[in-house]
Amino acid sequence: MGKIYQRIRDLREDHDLSQTKLAKLLGMSQTGYSKYETGENDIPVGILIQLSEIYQTSIDYLLGLTDQTERYPPAKHE
Repeated sequence: MGKIYQRIRDLREDHDLSQTKLAKLLGMSQTGYSKYETGENDIPVGILIQLSEIYQTSIDYLLGLTDQTERYPPAKHE
């Protein structure tokens, strides 16, 4: 199982959410969400953003690009 799929499952379980409850938060069916956790369907960017907001973590963490869970503040442009 890819890191992303394991991470979204672990985060859901750590937050005591069922697939049904999380799917409702995302505005989708439980079956559709389940396919993200198993890797059967790719996770759209919009869903990644929503998951990042729900779990207050970075998309890089969800994707397995970092092990740091903290969200980074937006870059300041000078």
